[in-house]
Amino acid sequence: MSKQDYYEVLGVSKTASEDEIKKAFRKGAVKHHPDKEGGDEAKFKEINEAYEVLKDKQKRQRYDQFGHAGVGGAAGGGAAGGNPFEGFDFGGQGMQFDFGGGLGDIFGQFFGGAQGSAQGPRRGRDVETSVTLTFEEAVFGIEKTISLTLEDECEHCKGSGAEPGYSLKTCPDCQGAGQQTRVMNSIFGQIQQAVTCQTCRGKGKIPEKNCSVCGGKGTTRQTRDVKLKIPAGIDDGATIRLREHGEAVQGGAKGDLYVHIRVKAHKKFTREGNIILSFEHISMVDAALGTEIDVDTVDGKVRMKVPAGTQNGTDFKLSSHGVPNLRSDSRGPHIVGIIVDTPTKLTKKQKELLEEFKKGGKKGLFG
Repeated sequence: MSKQDYYEVLGVSKTASEDEIKKAFRKGAVKHHPDKEGGDEAKFKEINEAYEVLKDKQKRQRYDQFGHAGVGGAAGGGAAGGNPFEGFDFGGQGMQFDFGGGLGDIFGQFFGGAQGSAQGPRRGRDVETSVTLTFEEAVFGIEKTISLTLEDECEHCKGSGAEPGYSLKTCPDCQGAGQQTRVMNSIFGQIQQAVTCQTCRGKGKIPEKNCSVCGGKGTTRQTRDVKLKIPAGIDDGATIRLREHGEAVQGGAKGDLYVHIRVKAHKKFTREGNIILSFEHISMVDAALGTEIDVDTVDGKVRMKVPAGTQNGTDFKLSSHGVPNLRSDSRGPHIVGIIVDTPTKLTKKQKELLEEFKKGGKKGLFG
């Protein structure tokens, strides 16, 4: 199914200004917010996707020239020095290329690519997980405790692989070298290759007696709690990396932990960088005469003055009530868009008053 044109999604022309695109996004985001009654999550995501492209000058230029293909990540994959297959999805199957005749294996053996040619594992496996935050938690930051089940250092042998009370001895197969020489026959003749000793896994030593808990592996499957400090101002889609909080491996460093941040949509607020956006409704009488209203912000209710003659769609800025900047102590603003409600039902008296106002020579209520 082909994607809808981004300009049509936002309801603007291809010559629309940045301000027109921004206003269209705000209007559509509020109308289709998934937590709002009658909201449409699919439409909301579509509007966000369109805005992410059209608000960026370079992305918009590529989109205008190439359409969706220009901003889908497939363009430019064959640039000099780059990966010619970058931007193409091979189905996530870990695809490898076979050049025929086993040449891939032969070249791998020459250039150290054969299995077992490395000096054994020196680093544990990286681990990925995700954390879901509320809108307010993302704005102000929070400390979360994450529970993970992974390979960690065996507590019984402290990662040595040897039963407590027993020591390590020189590996009898490699004589402590950690490597063995293997002779292979190839189309080029016999080739000698140094490979990791499979008995000691490249360490040169083995336990006199294997650990009764981990069997000499040095690691066991365990559940660990990790405390994660999430900074104020983090956004949906961000990733936090915790070094050496991944899986352990005997004789090497732990892998890293990657925590992907997901932020729940708010029923009233939307976010644009460090700016928070919301809308408030007022009557046309209050718009004409001016009023003061209580505005919901992440800091609580704030009293805001709406001057006389305010037009529908006017934006007001509440400074320092937005999202904190990750790289400084400053905060963005909260932008409040005003929606002037026109009554659909009027009493006889109200109609008479409006007719009198109209006869007074005014072109319109705010004219």
